[in-house]
Amino acid sequence: MTIARHGRAVIVGTGVAGASAAETLRKEGFAGSIVLVGDDPAAPYRRPMVSKELLSGSVGEEKARLKPAAFWTDKSIELRTGVTVLSFDTASACVELDDGDQLGYDALILATGGRPRRLDLLPEAETLRHLRDAARLRQILDRVGATGAVPSVLVVGGGLVGLEAAAAVRTFGADVVVLETADRVLGRVVPAEVSASYARLHRDRGVRVHTGTRLAAAHNENGRTRVFAEDGREWVADVVIGAVGMTPDTELAVRAGLTVDDGVVVDEFGATSAPGVYAAGDVARLPNRILGGSDRIEHWNHAQAHGAAVAHTILGARVPYEEVPWCWTNQFGRNLQIAGWPGYGTETIVYGDVDAGPFLALTLVEDRLVGVLGVGRPKDVRAAQNLIKNGPYLPRAALAADDLDLVELASAPEQFAASARE
Repeated sequence: MTIARHGRAVIVGTGVAGASAAETLRKEGFAGSIVLVGDDPAAPYRRPMVSKELLSGSVGEEKARLKPAAFWTDKSIELRTGVTVLSFDTASACVELDDGDQLGYDALILATGGRPRRLDLLPEAETLRHLRDAARLRQILDRVGATGAVPSVLVVGGGLVGLEAAAAVRTFGADVVVLETADRVLGRVVPAEVSASYARLHRDRGVRVHTGTRLAAAHNENGRTRVFAEDGREWVADVVIGAVGMTPDTELAVRAGLTVDDGVVVDEFGATSAPGVYAAGDVARLPNRILGGSDRIEHWNHAQAHGAAVAHTILGARVPYEEVPWCWTNQFGRNLQIAGWPGYGTETIVYGDVDAGPFLALTLVEDRLVGVLGVGRPKDVRAAQNLIKNGPYLPRAALAADDLDLVELASAPEQFAASARE
């Protein structure tokens, strides 16, 4: 489908996927109506900052804004924040809002993102998904600190958001404990060598990290929370942060009868099972045209790129989405860049010292490069990202060479693969 030049595009979700789609539509010459609507009361902002700079207090909310306030007006993009989409009907091509308004559409983009998973034992635990979450946590920590006490924080979940939150509140001066059910932190994201390095980094900064820990019970105790592990250990905290992942927000899609499978299922162009309806970003399950199968990717950069790609599809382009995902995490001043799917890897080749300095880690499945991680090696991470997309089948000898030059290798992967086989 190609939207008429003066048609209407309705985008549900004001995160980066939705904002990127809206901006791309206008940038590429779409002259019709663009309505960007979402239940978040804030104008589009940089969500990765919530668990990092905003929580630590190193930047204010204005710095997190995706665009200046005037941008949306200047681009004739109707931004409607704090408004919930109740439903949409694919037969009449109409969206119903909770303020009573109804919007007809020629193209509809679902960029609804996801919702934090709740802890069964601690359903009231704080989460970190929105600007207001970071602000609320800061207020709690400030209130405890004002009494002269050191705020205590218990983080349940040792993934990216959990460790970022732990680093942020520890930098703020809180006493911090991290509980992770798996045998290592960042287990789904990075190889064991890097996981161990980040556990050491946190422990060296005073964060108490406990892996292999399952919760058995929890209760409120004079305004604080006491948590019990199955092995009898217990902790008391002023605030508990639940960081156990997110679930895609597919409720609208389910009610409308779209195909859903841990995300709204889309094709390589971002189209759903309903004509004129698309999905982008965290909520979309899309074909993995590099490794096969399908993926739902929860990275900021992916959401930004996928939102733009879906906008191009609506405007008539038929270019399959084949981007290799990329993200970063900043903890205690150490910026780790991650590209590809390192969690798929069965072998890791490490260059440099993962604790002391710049390093690069390549993850492989047999002779296939599937992921890369690096600190202080941005050019190499970018080169490896290109290799994953354009030349992943390289003999191990080409990647394990002492004089490895990934930038040169990425410029002509076929040539290096041939020479390595000789």
